[in-house]
Amino acid sequence: MRLRTRAAVLSTAALLLTTLTPAHAADSYSPLPPANPFAGPVGTATMHGDTGSSDATPLPGPGAGGIRSNRTALQSACPTVLVGADGYPVALCTEIFGLAPTVHLLDPATSESAAELTLAKGSLLGGVYAYLDNRDRLVAVDGNRDLLRIGHRRTASGGWELYADSRLSLAGAVPEGDAVTGLSPDWQGRVWFATGAGVVGTADDRNGVVRTLALPAGERVSNSISTAPDGTAVATTHATYLLTAAADGTPRVSWRQAYDRGPARKPGQLSWGTGSTPTFFGPTNGNDYVTVVDNAAPTVNLLVYRTDTGQHVCSVPVLKAGGSGSENSPVAVGNSIFVASTYGYPYPKLPDDAGPSVPASDSYRGGLSRVDVRADGSGCDLKWDNKTRSAAVPRLSTADGLLRTVLRNPVIPGTNSTSVLDPYSYAEIDPATGRTVRTAYLGAGFIFDTLQMVGSIAPGRVVLQGTTTGVLRITAE
Repeated sequence: MRLRTRAAVLSTAALLLTTLTPAHAADSYSPLPPANPFAGPVGTATMHGDTGSSDATPLPGPGAGGIRSNRTALQSACPTVLVGADGYPVALCTEIFGLAPTVHLLDPATSESAAELTLAKGSLLGGVYAYLDNRDRLVAVDGNRDLLRIGHRRTASGGWELYADSRLSLAGAVPEGDAVTGLSPDWQGRVWFATGAGVVGTADDRNGVVRTLALPAGERVSNSISTAPDGTAVATTHATYLLTAAADGTPRVSWRQAYDRGPARKPGQLSWGTGSTPTFFGPTNGNDYVTVVDNAAPTVNLLVYRTDTGQHVCSVPVLKAGGSGSENSPVAVGNSIFVASTYGYPYPKLPDDAGPSVPASDSYRGGLSRVDVRADGSGCDLKWDNKTRSAAVPRLSTADGLLRTVLRNPVIPGTNSTSVLDPYSYAEIDPATGRTVRTAYLGAGFIFDTLQMVGSIAPGRVVLQGTTTGVLRITAE
């Protein structure tokens, strides 16, 4: 029944395209990465849409006409808003006061919190990355180093509750003082995880088996990880890896590619190294390539590797028009990749181990670039580069052919200044040209700051965008 429901949702989404869609774009970006049988719906199962971290979705966004938005105040920053096959959004948030990770089950019709569950506090990034499994359970690791599957169900009174459906301790694999940064399922049903200190492991909560591999000393993992049938991609502060598992689940390195990490962390980044969760993409099977952005100075490069061999395909300077640095994962599908700048973005809090940036601070100028891999795989070309002031990770809809993000505009037009009074606007961008084709005002001030978090497109043409204080629900009027 669930599979038929999911298919019906996607069929309906395909029929809802409007004249807003760029005529050349609707079928230009494909295929999406392979659907993971142990994850939730493609497009809404992970922060970056799917386990390949494409930041693309088969669902269309709001249709033509006016745009309206409503804010659900949760007193938390909500970087992860996922939607299960049952249509219920699940948000993993970090409380403003106390920084405890909290799970919220949201009402599909209103986005109001229908139930909440507080998890044990860990590191700052330990309360960010999670995914939905194929039973609509949120899979996360809490501050006690327990791998949890959190389900939701009706109560006797007719309300909702969130509960830990299963729990597996990773304390024997994750050292005291370390924390899991990213996790994703593989095609055998194991959960891959990576810790801040560079431990990569697999956990099978069906039999309790946990296996690990320590990456080279000094290499940290500050972003999430991605999985595809060929393996698991992990980007450390020094290199990009593809890992596979032995028969007993022990991780092993298939290939490693070092990158230019630059002289120091840049302002608007959370660590010294790439800001990318690695992205699988490609024109043949959706995971031909892996891409990340390095931290070279003064101009960063988009790097593309062949997934099967690690062969270097290209290195293309990006974000040249604005600020050249990015904490965001690339958006990629087919042969096209989109990179948004976070250089100079004023994060209110940094991880404890972030270290100083060079320079100590800088203005937020924005920037968005598109790079295409050549059809014969011989290299890549920069298609366009502009100063779009994206304040969120963009999300590409393959249904309506639009990139969606939130713009942070300066109070004083024409400047690169930022302040707690800045206005924020929903924006749709034509990926063929980089031109912004529609905007809608969302609000101003700290409570609307989207903090470079990604919005999720839910069934029904709804955009659910996390902010520093809750979730925005964006729809057509």
